[in-house]
Amino acid sequence: MPIDARTPVIVGVAQLSQHEDAHDAREPVDLMADAGRAAALDCGKPAILDALDSVRVVNLLSWHYRDPAALVAAQLGAARDHVETVYTEGGGQIVGTLLARTADDIAAGALDVALLTGAEAWRTRTAYRRAGEPLPWTEQPEGVAPDRMVGAPLDMWHPAEVARGITTPVQVYPLFESALRAAAGRGLAEHSRFLGELWARFNAVAVRNPDAWDHTAYTAEQIATPSRANRMVGFPYTKLLCSNEQVDQAAALLMCSAERADALGIARDRWVFPRAASEARAPNVSERPDLATSPLVRAVGDALWKLTGVGPDDVAHVDLYSCFPSAVELQAAELGVDLGRDLTVTGGMRFAGGPWNNYPMHAVATMTNVLRGDAGALGLVCANGGYVTKLALCLLSSDPAPDGFRSVSAQDAVEAAPRCGVEGEPDGVATVQASTVMHDRGGEPTDGILACMLPDGRRAWGTVKDPAALGAMEREETVGRTATLRPDGTATIE
Repeated sequence: MPIDARTPVIVGVAQLSQHEDAHDAREPVDLMADAGRAAALDCGKPAILDALDSVRVVNLLSWHYRDPAALVAAQLGAARDHVETVYTEGGGQIVGTLLARTADDIAAGALDVALLTGAEAWRTRTAYRRAGEPLPWTEQPEGVAPDRMVGAPLDMWHPAEVARGITTPVQVYPLFESALRAAAGRGLAEHSRFLGELWARFNAVAVRNPDAWDHTAYTAEQIATPSRANRMVGFPYTKLLCSNEQVDQAAALLMCSAERADALGIARDRWVFPRAASEARAPNVSERPDLATSPLVRAVGDALWKLTGVGPDDVAHVDLYSCFPSAVELQAAELGVDLGRDLTVTGGMRFAGGPWNNYPMHAVATMTNVLRGDAGALGLVCANGGYVTKLALCLLSSDPAPDGFRSVSAQDAVEAAPRCGVEGEPDGVATVQASTVMHDRGGEPTDGILACMLPDGRRAWGTVKDPAALGAMEREETVGRTATLRPDGTATIE
């Protein structure tokens, strides 16, 4: 079947991990440039870098560059006056958004060759800060800016959450976990074993993945059981159940039109096609009436299946965004993906590495190689931002879509889903819908968080400080119990 000249195609991919001592380590723009060169080698035609129309960089947290794409382009020898520079807003969904926008741009004839790249050197950054030394990384002068920004700012918090200090993923995802556990009818010990077994399957993939950050093999019991090396972080999550941001990693994708890929002489066995993408954003956590489900994931998944005419059972390979187990469980349930099948091609964000916003680019790079070896198969990469707040799904294959690349928004369906009101200063009884206990770096419990529902259906938050109560929250069922909430945010479980 002839391929339309404007069909977008991924032709080169690369991933890098840097384990050197901090003082010998490269900064993020160096890692991105190295990844770009490696992607050019991967496609078999290094001269593709001379044909770049656009360099597109994923928002990074390790360092503030004003226009990192310009620095990468300069290292690759691309003239700044004819290469567009693009930077994205933040969020783990943004790689999916950037991939979709780039595919749309190629299909529309707005560009022919683009480099997508991202990197974090959080491990090196942490080492410098612990030593009290300034980072010797590139600073661009004021006034420097990319030609274009992609994406919208990620608004992650409701004022009621900020007021109670609920502002980090390791506080929120364990809340989802408790709601999911209660909905599944599992006891605390049974669910701990379930989590260990789920993450052990991810770990086994990472052990086999040459691009994974950590190749250590762990048993399910080692993953789920607190120890000196595996402290409890946010109950029921131990350190080995949490994303690992302490990595230095980069990834890159080279995308172009089918016409340009042919003109450059790139072999067809290197080609993988983005077939479709779907996106939307959800309300903040406080406004979600049920923390064990995700209308966002359901709507974005349904939109993708409707757009493409396929379903989850038609997809041979999946990579579910895996910052924490609850994210995986929510995606699998709402997308219709069997939780017992392989759910990652990388090994996930704890073991393969969790370089903040850029993890999905590693997933796309790995998926590209998987699909190169499985002709005609479909691969799904899920990119999640915030607290399952933004989602972008990308469907790929070594075969092009019959009707070309298409993207769709599922926002209307998300807007139609129920929302609940929020009471910022509750005073009275409520039902506990989800809970977690946070721990310090020594593994000692510090405070508990309760997500509650008031009798009138409004959300309210409560915090628990009493040591005896914190201990009980880790031994006994909390979800479904009554709590007394006070206007200052403190709570007592009845």
